Amino acid sequence: QIQDLTFLIKNYYLTELYLNNNELTDISGALKHLCSLQILFLHNNELKKLGKTVKELKGMISLQTLNLFQNPLAYDPDYRLYVIYFLPSVQLLDRKLVTQRERESALHLYNPKRTWVMQSVAFGRRVDTSLETMVESSRCTQPVRGPIMPSGNGLLCSFCRVPFEDPEDAVLVRATTRSLMQFSSVDWNKVATCQERRLKNKEEPLEKLTVQFR
Repeated sequence: QIQDLTFLIKNYYLTELYLNNNELTDISGALKHLCSLQILFLHNNELKKLGKTVKELKGMISLQTLNLFQNPLAYDPDYRLYVIYFLPSVQLLDRKLVTQRERESALHLYNPKRTWVMQSVAFGRRVDTSLETMVESSRCTQPVRGPIMPSGNGLLCSFCRVPFEDPEDAVLVRATTRSLMQFSSVDWNKVATCQERRLKNKEEPLEKLTVQFR
């Protein structure tokens, strides 16, 4: 029948805490100092506010096992993904392992911008929006056109060393140039060892295979 957690104020080094089957309605300000906590059972209580409850647990960087089921907050339709996203250290939630697919779904739901960046850049996947569409949207009503080369002085693209009258043309050319990817490989069986280099007066150049693609 525990309703108040103020008695935990000095228990900084707790690693396991079992508060299940009580009458807790709010844990705000009562647990955030427990940075060493690894296991926390809060199931079968009266916790109603998901945001406040998760906010209290955010500082627990060592928390791996968490039970919150049989609380009113657990009936929120996005409850599980919300907890997974804001408490990334938790590995076992409500007696069920957190999967990689759930982490990806939580990231997509609560941080769609980061998901878009990861899919389009980090893993080299194609973005649904084409380059021309992006240029059109950035220029509003102006149609997409080719770069205009000036006859006199103009803005110099520091990457490609080609002058442009319109700064956006320089940005466009640089963006398409930077999308080039290059991979190189070497046959290490043909690379001379340190001893072989000392015995030879002249070192032979490496045979390197380079592949470029966009």
